[in-house]
Amino acid sequence: MNTPSPSPQHRRLFRLAVSGGLLAVAVMTWLAAGALADRATLAILGERADTSLPLAMAVLRSEVDKQRVVPAILSEDPDIRDILAAPSGAGTDRVNQRLEELRRTTGATVLYLLNAQGLAIAASNYAEPTSFVGSDYAFRPYFRKAMATGAGAQYALGTVSGRAGLYLARRVDLGGRALGVVVLKVEFGDIERDWAAGGNVVFVTGDQGIVLATTQADWRYRAMEPVPADLAARIRDSLQFGAAPLTPLGIQHRRGTVAATRTDDRRRFVAAEDRLDDPVLDWTLHLWVPADAALAQARLSYRLQGLASLLLVSTAGFLVARRRRYLRRRQETMRVAALELERRVEERTAELREANRRLVEESRTRQAAEERVETLRRSLDQANRLASLGQITAGVAHEINQPVAAIRTYAENAVQFLERGDADTTRRNLGNVVGLTERIGRITDTLKGHARRGSSRLEPVNLAEAVDGAIMVLQGRLDTAGVPIARDADLARYVVIGERVRLEQVLVNLLQNALDAMDDRTDGRIWIETAARGDTVRLAVRDNGPGIPPERLATLFTPFSTSKPRGLGLGLVIVKDILSEWGGTLGAESRPGEGATFTACLRIARS
Repeated sequence: MNTPSPSPQHRRLFRLAVSGGLLAVAVMTWLAAGALADRATLAILGERADTSLPLAMAVLRSEVDKQRVVPAILSEDPDIRDILAAPSGAGTDRVNQRLEELRRTTGATVLYLLNAQGLAIAASNYAEPTSFVGSDYAFRPYFRKAMATGAGAQYALGTVSGRAGLYLARRVDLGGRALGVVVLKVEFGDIERDWAAGGNVVFVTGDQGIVLATTQADWRYRAMEPVPADLAARIRDSLQFGAAPLTPLGIQHRRGTVAATRTDDRRRFVAAEDRLDDPVLDWTLHLWVPADAALAQARLSYRLQGLASLLLVSTAGFLVARRRRYLRRRQETMRVAALELERRVEERTAELREANRRLVEESRTRQAAEERVETLRRSLDQANRLASLGQITAGVAHEINQPVAAIRTYAENAVQFLERGDADTTRRNLGNVVGLTERIGRITDTLKGHARRGSSRLEPVNLAEAVDGAIMVLQGRLDTAGVPIARDADLARYVVIGERVRLEQVLVNLLQNALDAMDDRTDGRIWIETAARGDTVRLAVRDNGPGIPPERLATLFTPFSTSKPRGLGLGLVIVKDILSEWGGTLGAESRPGEGATFTACLRIARS
């Protein structure tokens, strides 16, 4: 039975229906491919933003932390305190030069010193026409905050230079009184250039949502959100941002996606942000990766691949449907279609290879950056370990000098007594040598424990026995120097809380310092005196040497500060740390030409 052939009108309707269906499927494919491309591209860009943000944050945090140390150190400087307490021409010149040297060393923009009224009395730019000296900065929030709380910070325009920067302020105190404020200004031009090198938009906003440092110059001092009129007026009155209009950026955040759109030029970014972990600066770092070019490229690639696949399916179906009637045409059509498809696939493959090459290159760049960060971290850890090891080594070297000297003296004497045939005295000297070597072992164990921030068990110690042990260590030098030691008759009455070896260590250091002070005297004397006050006993070591100059007295307990040609400057620091660990104190008094007195305050052990 022959099936009637469809009429030309039916064939025409069929072709229209097929064409409409294919068009609908093509539109759906186009839209779906665009959505898939957006999702995949935004995910890749989001990972890039999340990876780049910590690096940008590390650059910012490193610069802020490095510069913050400078005002903190200067606030303890004696010269700074002197000219704030009693201004003088010579002192001001010295501080001006010191500030200029520090500015060049640290890379800061300017360093200056304000008195308690906010008037600049010294500055690193003292010799420049735009010197800050004589300018009044009492209106600046960083000055008021530092005077009130001890530290202040503010990002603002300079009233003299007109350039933006971060102002870090630290109060200078003396005897519980605020003398003034040390201020450091640092500009972020180098940081902004480092950020811009990554090809991303990076900017910092303050607690009011206003853009501070940024890689986009036209975004500076614009706001993330509209600024209320009263707040804008207060900001302008404070001169923090000069006459900046504080207009909003017009940023739109779309919920459920990382994309952000600016309304003025309709650019899209993938955004990441994080708060700066800082006790003073309430800043947020934003890193935006441009998304438009990547999205456009991904959409084109996905859509072309989708349409190519749709074309392949449609062509195959069309050829199958017309196979019987158009066998020869089908073969030719398939050949032409295959050639066309091969050309298009080759084009798409080339595009995909290029995209894959770029992704691999970006991955290698990111991996290299991560390896550099890890290398820097390992270097910093190694430097910290070496610094700690150096401090422990210096402490051990200083504390075993006296026992080693005593061992040499006893050993030399033992040789002489042995040659004379005095076996008993030789035996006693060798016994002392053994005791001193055990003492060195206990000292090194104690110092290693101290480096681990640990402590040994405290016990009652008789002061007379501790003094005897210290004198034994120094006996050889005492005999050579001919310096008598007058001991308080009440020494044996006092039993204090401490450790026998470390208390002897304290006394050896104090007696050694007294002997050093009297190297050139023939009438040198040392007195060891005690006095009880409540639950404590004051143990004083006094000498009749030349005394300690006032400027040296102020730095006695500073590590590595010494006036001895071969000294380490650690003895008194270690003594003070030992006494502090036991709940005691160490003080020093001296008048030039009248000797020096070091007083250790110890807790009395109660039975």
